[in-house]
Amino acid sequence: MPNTKSQAYIALGSNLGDREELLRQAVEHLRKQPDIHVLRVSGLYETDPVGYTDQPAFLNMAIAAETTLSPIELLHVLFRVEQLLDRVRVIRWGPRTIDLDLLLYDEVKMDDEELTLPHPRMMERAFVLVPLRDVIDSSHPLQEEVSAFAAAALQDGKEGITLWKTTNWLSEYGHSGS
Repeated sequence: MPNTKSQAYIALGSNLGDREELLRQAVEHLRKQPDIHVLRVSGLYETDPVGYTDQPAFLNMAIAAETTLSPIELLHVLFRVEQLLDRVRVIRWGPRTIDLDLLLYDEVKMDDEELTLPHPRMMERAFVLVPLRDVIDSSHPLQEEVSAFAAAALQDGKEGITLWKTTNWLSEYGHSGS
């Protein structure tokens, strides 16, 4: 289905170097892709590390994008952006300059050795759900569930996530995307 536009949601995180700048650069790299139109950008949230906890705090965010790429093609673009920003995979859930995860792609459900959609652990992670709540379309079938989980995570305060900064990155580009 060439030229069919799909909506994708991507989580971004960084806890090494200039975290905000690395996230901004990742969004800019995605924005410059001819087959990706960045629609919405969440705020930046500072979050405690999960899993491997002996590392600096993360900045996390999410974006909503429209794309003509397939889920696997989009995943490969995300990997290339990680490489451009010096992502090194040493410790699972360990420190990283940048992490890009494809969370949702329309209503696609797939479980491939390379990609599982929806992202298999996203509903367990406040650092994903809170920024995703900022950008998920009100008509998305998971919108209510994402919003409820995000609100609960913020309310109980146990998840180690706080709004760090709002962004106006899309308006800095002069319009909302491509």
